[in-house]
Amino acid sequence: MTRFSYNITKFALIAALLPALGHTAAPGGPPPPTAVIVEKVTTQTIADTLEALGTLRANESVQITAKVADTISAVRFNDGESVSAGDVLVEQTDAEEAALLEEAESLAEEAKRQFERIESLVAQGSASESLLDERRQNWRTASARESAVRSRLKDRLITAPFSGHVGLRRISPGALVSPGDVITTLVDDSSMKLDFTIPAVYLDTVRVGTVIDATTSVYPQRAFRGTVSSVDSTIDPVTRSITIRAILPNDDHALVPGMLMTLELRRNPREAIVISEETIIPRGSETHVLVVDETVSPAVAEQRSVVLGRRLAGKVEVRSGLSEGETIISHGTLKVRPGAPVRIQAVDDNTRSIADMIRSEPAASG
Repeated sequence: MTRFSYNITKFALIAALLPALGHTAAPGGPPPPTAVIVEKVTTQTIADTLEALGTLRANESVQITAKVADTISAVRFNDGESVSAGDVLVEQTDAEEAALLEEAESLAEEAKRQFERIESLVAQGSASESLLDERRQNWRTASARESAVRSRLKDRLITAPFSGHVGLRRISPGALVSPGDVITTLVDDSSMKLDFTIPAVYLDTVRVGTVIDATTSVYPQRAFRGTVSSVDSTIDPVTRSITIRAILPNDDHALVPGMLMTLELRRNPREAIVISEETIIPRGSETHVLVVDETVSPAVAEQRSVVLGRRLAGKVEVRSGLSEGETIISHGTLKVRPGAPVRIQAVDDNTRSIADMIRSEPAASG
């Protein structure tokens, strides 16, 4: 059954039941007020939506490679393991560098002792300043060589540049690796980057902080909410689209880089008057609602022309024609004529079924 057919059937049922609630007209007297169900006009925060497809990227992602050519002496991580920034992942053979470091440390210590000895002689006037400068230079040179060896030794320790999860291990102890050889991958997936494109005509409605709701077929019953973090600086001259990047929290690590996601971009958030679809009366090119004027007795139904905006689930935005707090007829519109007296049977607050509201005692009498 289509949505339109469902509404017609629903209205027919209500129209058949409501007359039983009205008063019986006296012979020759005016018709009794028609019993109706009404709702109060309220406002809520809504936004226009724009659908797009996007691809997930990790917050940070890097391929771990060796800096120098040498053999692997130890692998200190397992596939998929969580690591912290600075953790040692792989050790390369470093016996030669360790020996060179010991030599460099010894030379640096000796150069320092020579400098301090000449410094004391200069203070006593037994040595020249030029000799002191020479010993100072020797000490600095030896210290620089020591630092260089330490740096080469450090290159044999391959560490995690940031916290995250490593991927599959692609090497084994004893393997010879060269600079550029991929050892594993490291991703920071505590949050995810979602890159997507939208037509450039919507650029003025998207800004940093705009809310998005994303879904994926991997988790069909789950929605992921994020915010726009950046907008590309150029528009594609071929497609006339622009790339947007949003950030999605991923505390439970459910999202994976490369995943395709469908998203709704929430644009132009605003406070708007929203009413039920049942209250709408289409007539030709215009749309009307029946507003209950409760300032007179009995209350009278007044036809009001309205301009509609965005459609929601079972509701519709009203851009003009109504004010917050007014009372409009939601059920019984087929039995009411503009200017006719009405009797409020119940106020629909979405807590009761239509049948319960029809069977209830009148909320007000005409």
